[in-house]
Amino acid sequence: MHRLLMIAVGGVWIATQSAEIKTPPRPLTDARLVSSPAGPVIEISPEDIVASRTATDVAWNGDGTELFVVSNLGGRANIWRVKASGSWPRPMTQANQGQSFLELSPDGKGLFYAQDIGGDEMHDIYLVPAAGGTPVNLTKTPKISEKAIVASPDGSKIAFTYKPSTNSQRDVAVMDLATRSVRNLTRETDPDGVWSAVAWSKDGATLILNREVTLLGGDATIWKVDVGSGELAPVVSRGKGARDLAEGYAADETTLIVTSNSGSDQLRAGLYDMTARKHRWIGATPWEQRAAAITPDGSKFVAVTNEDGNSKVTVVDIASLSERTLDLGGGVNTPLGASPISPNSKTLVYSHSTGDSPPDLRTVDLATGKSTVLASFALPSLAPGQLPNSQVITYKSFDGTPVSAVLTMPLNLKRDGSNPALVMPHGGPTSATLNNFSRKAAYFASRGYIVVQPNFRGSTGYGKPFQDAEILDMGGGDMKDVLEAKTFLVATGYVDPKQVGITGGSGGGWLTMLALGKHPGIFAAGVQAYGVIDWMTFMERTDPLLGAYLKRLLGDPVKQRAGYLSAAPLTYVDKINVPLLTLHGERDSRVPVEQAIQVRDVLKQRGVVSETVIYEDEGHGFQKTANQVDELRRTVDWFDKHMRKPKPQ
Repeated sequence: MHRLLMIAVGGVWIATQSAEIKTPPRPLTDARLVSSPAGPVIEISPEDIVASRTATDVAWNGDGTELFVVSNLGGRANIWRVKASGSWPRPMTQANQGQSFLELSPDGKGLFYAQDIGGDEMHDIYLVPAAGGTPVNLTKTPKISEKAIVASPDGSKIAFTYKPSTNSQRDVAVMDLATRSVRNLTRETDPDGVWSAVAWSKDGATLILNREVTLLGGDATIWKVDVGSGELAPVVSRGKGARDLAEGYAADETTLIVTSNSGSDQLRAGLYDMTARKHRWIGATPWEQRAAAITPDGSKFVAVTNEDGNSKVTVVDIASLSERTLDLGGGVNTPLGASPISPNSKTLVYSHSTGDSPPDLRTVDLATGKSTVLASFALPSLAPGQLPNSQVITYKSFDGTPVSAVLTMPLNLKRDGSNPALVMPHGGPTSATLNNFSRKAAYFASRGYIVVQPNFRGSTGYGKPFQDAEILDMGGGDMKDVLEAKTFLVATGYVDPKQVGITGGSGGGWLTMLALGKHPGIFAAGVQAYGVIDWMTFMERTDPLLGAYLKRLLGDPVKQRAGYLSAAPLTYVDKINVPLLTLHGERDSRVPVEQAIQVRDVLKQRGVVSETVIYEDEGHGFQKTANQVDELRRTVDWFDKHMRKPKPQ
């Protein structure tokens, strides 16, 4: 159990954690047993790191002989073709914009996808011939984002999410492809409401929908809509605190494959019988689990369990609920795409990644468990063994709560307390760091920096009490968890406490600035990317959906104004006395660029050593190759110049 106490700090009332929070059981890591592996030291260039590509979305072609793959092979997330037997990817689309949310038309002749402009996240829906050809923009709505496409069985309609730029809500709409007319199937009135389309019935008459409360992991319910009349009916709605999410239909269409927290503090995968109105579960686990894919014949589904940052992937027989684990290797294995299983229901496509290996594209035979590498995107200089690997460690935080983190140790370090280190909190903040390849951690470690990425309270994967602990406590217990990561680093005996910096992006950028101002003297320098310095001005300019998300974390900005001020780095900016580098995208719709300008102006006025770099035509996160290289190089150069001590010759 845990509870929040309200205490006054400098005239501002804030919430603080008072007791250990329940999380899945796992052993604590003895810092003294952490070691630096021996091996050849290779300084990887930022160009090589950025040249390591990845696949982010996949769709099978109609006969299962090829895959359409979204990859940044050309420097931007465009669509490529790969043979199912393995081949070098061939380009299918060429655009200087990011593409995502692939969906094959039922006849196999067309491929739907979403594309925005310069990272502004105002997506349009496009259709390109599956055999190759010129894409057609079906929506052409620069102020409305349409994405997450689900095609009807007869191919006459598509359902998709629909969000005007001025709305916080996200609805589901349907387009008649013959006329391109669009009508909403939902009209959400709650500012926190977010809808998504899941699956059509075989006759195309009804559509299964999920409705969630914001992006925070709040309440979630399953609905069914009559597409003709627009009549909505709840399928699973268990009340406040309940999360039920449909993945799709089983073969009989009376059973749904679901992810739910029914009877548990964790999400778990199972079935929901719509006639009997009962859940059935696969094997129990203390870790977060989700239903990730269903075979097209409706006989099996794939479940993924996040076991403290590592993936366990299982195949479940729907009739018997018998479960078989696929041996896909350690690290993170992620089914890719909305429909990652081949049309014949035999093969799963997924991404495989470890701390020392960039993600590659693989398939696995669901019957035999045999895996095949379809495409490896890493340069030879980034092969396993050339890079430091990562490990998951667990330390005890200020209130006794165990906190997990991903630790990357450079090679051949001496345990003499002389080495530099970086604490790198993740963004979100409702997110988590997994034990997979991180460009930044790999690059920093190749330059001799020990890197720790803490999954502080508020992170996903460690149970609802842990995730909810950040609500009305932003910058409190979560910040202390981050500070304890430094304590762990120093306890290893490798780290010089005066050579520890902090860096992060988005929510990690916010925590970076907050740490430097609220807890001066802990870190020697900082680099923050697209972080928030002032939550009040953020609320005025951000995407309304993120504004609703923040209200879930901090409360009403009028009634809980003190909490907004307590969590804002601006409140403590007069205490920042170490060098800070700020990086931001000019077209960022989530954290508007005014936040970076505010950081620049405030620190310049105070005479703090600082620099602000704003990348043109970039959004929330940098997509262009040149900017990704520049971000890595600037970050290491900043810490080298302002924090790192030269090694004695």
